[in-house]
Amino acid sequence: MRVSKLFGKTLRDDPAEAEIASHRLMLRAGLIHQVAAGVYAYLPLAWRSLRKIEAIIRHEMDAEGAQELRMSALQPVELWEESGRASDMQDVLLKVRDRRERELVIAPTHEEEITSIVRNNVNSYRDLPQILYQIQTKFRDEERPRGGLLRVREFDMKDAYSFDSDEAGLDLSYQAMVRGYNKIFAECGLDFVKVEADSGAIGGKDSQEFMALTDVGEDTILMCEREGCGYAANDEKAAFIKSSHREDSELPLEEIHTPGIKTIDALADFVGVPTSKTLKVVFYSADGDVIIAVVRGDLEVNEVKLKNALGAGELVIATPEQVEMAGLVAGSASPVGLSTITIVADESVGMGSNFVVGANKHDYHLLNANFPRDFEADVKTDIALAHEGDACIKCESPMVSRRGIEVGHVFKLGTKYAEALGALFPTEHGTQEPIIMGCYGIGVGRLLASSIEQNHDEDGIVFPPSIAPYDVWITALSVDKQEVLNEAVALHDELQSKGLDVLLDDRDESAGVKFNDADLLGLPIRVVVSPRNMKQGVVEVKLRASSEAAIIATSSLVEYVQGVLAD
Repeated sequence: MRVSKLFGKTLRDDPAEAEIASHRLMLRAGLIHQVAAGVYAYLPLAWRSLRKIEAIIRHEMDAEGAQELRMSALQPVELWEESGRASDMQDVLLKVRDRRERELVIAPTHEEEITSIVRNNVNSYRDLPQILYQIQTKFRDEERPRGGLLRVREFDMKDAYSFDSDEAGLDLSYQAMVRGYNKIFAECGLDFVKVEADSGAIGGKDSQEFMALTDVGEDTILMCEREGCGYAANDEKAAFIKSSHREDSELPLEEIHTPGIKTIDALADFVGVPTSKTLKVVFYSADGDVIIAVVRGDLEVNEVKLKNALGAGELVIATPEQVEMAGLVAGSASPVGLSTITIVADESVGMGSNFVVGANKHDYHLLNANFPRDFEADVKTDIALAHEGDACIKCESPMVSRRGIEVGHVFKLGTKYAEALGALFPTEHGTQEPIIMGCYGIGVGRLLASSIEQNHDEDGIVFPPSIAPYDVWITALSVDKQEVLNEAVALHDELQSKGLDVLLDDRDESAGVKFNDADLLGLPIRVVVSPRNMKQGVVEVKLRASSEAAIIATSSLVEYVQGVLAD
């Protein structure tokens, strides 16, 4: 391919709307075109990279025994009503009506449809196990698209689904997909980590995310860096060891006057105790009902953990009106003496004693509140948010905080969708049992953006060779001299004949413009053909990831390039 014929133009200046490097560089290098907020067209260069990513994905999925299919983008809303997610995901579902006024969902994911397909095609336990996958476009009505391809309303995803007759089979399918994912992300040149995760709206039990580590990531990861430990989890899921602050004896409950005290820090200063000797009470509305969450004062409520503990579909901070109607006192609230409101307590309330807590009276607090002597909880579990420096749950070492972009997610769904949609199979004993499912996703465009976030410098993209749109950029200098252009074309054709993807810059532009564009696009290898080099029978070869150039005999170029790429 000649650059003079390549569709798409490079930009000299950074686009004003681009906030992160991958978005800025993909626009500047002519990889993508914004159609609307959160909607992008892939131009030829990006599409070549995406096809290489897809080829890597297909190779590893096929190697693990998965079979590719293609599902529909339009789905009857009744499928979503069967699963219960028509309401759970209503904020992001895009819907249309056909000419007969039948409502259709434009698929954001395919658990419902694949379950429907399998229930009509599995007639016996002998038909299991199965792993099916597709690479397809999804649609979600994101409220705030951002970051170029990182959060969009239309995106390409590889989604796979496993179907097994028992938990042991699910474990094997899950391990196969994790194994394949590790190979896919390594082959794509990503610096990634696998972390424990919350299942979210997909549901299920075991869940892990594959995170590309980068400072612009939307997710916070807590990681243990102690050799041999390996614990990592996103902050929605991360557990940690909480220190104990119990005293030898429980003192009598005592009410004190605390005029104007409304915050934990102010309360601790007023009483003269550390915040770990106080209890924090937070008001929430869970599916419309007011509940209170109680944690030790030195901790914060993890709302994802709280939502899961309640089994709630919606969890939001309670409004002042809801708080007042429930008879709660903001700034002086307490679980002590409450009997009509659901109380969810963090396990830390049992790791201390003689706490300072609200008295449920304005400007009054209680000293020496103890669990369970003075109050109980409807649910007591881990609802605390982990932070950097907290002790690792596995080895007690301090954890570090990193940012990451989720590029893949694996779930053990269990029988949630099979039961909801009636996907049963006859066992060898003649009984009917629900099929046990797993779900495994990779964001294809997001993977490309994440790779660019990790692989760029001040001059442009530095593509990993496995997913670069082309392998080699040939820069022909002084193209007004026919012999130079002829030599560059000959090298282009020879490299292509050996199976390499080559881009020839045959434009009548200055050397500076050509070198800048080569750096901006960031192909792995740049070859310079010039009148001076031709006189010596050599070309200049520079790796995009290196600052040094090498002088290589023209006759040895193909062998040299093949060796570099094979490395």
